[in-house]
Amino acid sequence: MYRERIGRYTEFVKEYEQIKGKEHPDFHYVKDWVAARKISKKNFIKYYNRFRQSGQVADLLPQKRGPGFKSRRPCEDLEQKVIELRKRGNNKYEISSIIGGQKDSNFKPSPSGVYNICKRYQLNKLRPAQQQERRRIIKERMGQLGHIDTHYLSKHTISNSLQKLYIIAIVDDYSRVAWAEIIDNIDSLTVMFGAMRCLNILKAHYHIQFEEIISDNGSEFGNKTSKNKMSHPFERLLREMDVKHRYTQPYHPQTNGKIERFWRTLEEDLIIDTDFDSIEELKEELLQYMYYYNHERPHQALNGKKPVEVLEHTESS
Repeated sequence: MYRERIGRYTEFVKEYEQIKGKEHPDFHYVKDWVAARKISKKNFIKYYNRFRQSGQVADLLPQKRGPGFKSRRPCEDLEQKVIELRKRGNNKYEISSIIGGQKDSNFKPSPSGVYNICKRYQLNKLRPAQQQERRRIIKERMGQLGHIDTHYLSKHTISNSLQKLYIIAIVDDYSRVAWAEIIDNIDSLTVMFGAMRCLNILKAHYHIQFEEIISDNGSEFGNKTSKNKMSHPFERLLREMDVKHRYTQPYHPQTNGKIERFWRTLEEDLIIDTDFDSIEELKEELLQYMYYYNHERPHQALNGKKPVEVLEHTESS
């Protein structure tokens, strides 16, 4: 497999240089050639430049990189040290220096890393009372409102594939617990089944049953001016589940800001700078990420708590 791919990309280099030298018998433009060979121009140019700099044929192949969120999780012991030092009045530079200078420390957090930890636990300038009041105004219990949306993935998310892929996700407004699924189009029927899978998992695993769902005005979610909502798959699903459908204000995505923020976090933690060999690998990594997001990732809007901790507190109270 390795030799086959090396041989294939070596031929691509020859063809590419023929096109650049206007010597290729079949192609005059690179864009026509990459379309015919079904490869990404952006990725090939990256591999080609890397190969020309090093002279190593191995640099013609994609270099496997894992999702960023797996390498950016601070250990709990480090977070506790940062919190203890911060409560004593040390600033981010002092904390970074103190931890880095300890004999049992193999890792020195950067000042910005210290600040991020402090921010998650409301130990920066923002007072906890202010943050709590801001949350209280929005929603007061889990399941009161869910945010739903679809997100387009780049064609180059899967290596050597130009297949269109999307993600559909639902975020609970109160707890920020979320679930996402891969779908291959945003037709109304496909979106309905994707939404149903998300709703079922949130109900079965996190005991969240929504009273209202808010979406944008995309055709995949229906139309608030339609007189026959029962004919639309997504509208029919919500009606059958006794969930009220709300819509964002047109041209005002901030109304659904929580899921817009979720997309940004997902891209930064999982998608950007990650190479997936297949859709199966992408689905598996997404599954792992959703567990990490709900169970392990502290959330700034939750005063540094993890979403599942908010659920556990709500159920016990």
